[in-house]
Amino acid sequence: MDSKSLSHTRWKCQYKGVEIIEGAVCADHVHKCVSIPPKISVSNFMGYLKGKSTLMIYDRHPNQQSKWNKAFWARGYYVATVGNVTEDAIKRYIQDQSEESRKEESEGAAF
Repeated sequence: MDSKSLSHTRWKCQYKGVEIIEGAVCADHVHKCVSIPPKISVSNFMGYLKGKSTLMIYDRHPNQQSKWNKAFWARGYYVATVGNVTEDAIKRYIQDQSEESRKEESEGAAF
């Protein structure tokens, strides 16, 4: 996981007692494998993370606020629980997605 691009996320997760197991930032989305304590619902954590990270992004990049009209993240999100697949399979998927995103970005730059 890139410690620089996700450093704010790591601190906010640590504050809530959430462990980041794996993560990748792609061009238009983010993948995270996290362990959320049972006392926190997934929806509450996602609302917290998306809300706080939006504020931090707008604070660091104020020009983005008007571009996104105060809706930086998409309204929804996808969540799956570890059960039918192993944690290693999820980590591998996230790493593959990150690599695929980098390839797409480099191919797009070539045109």
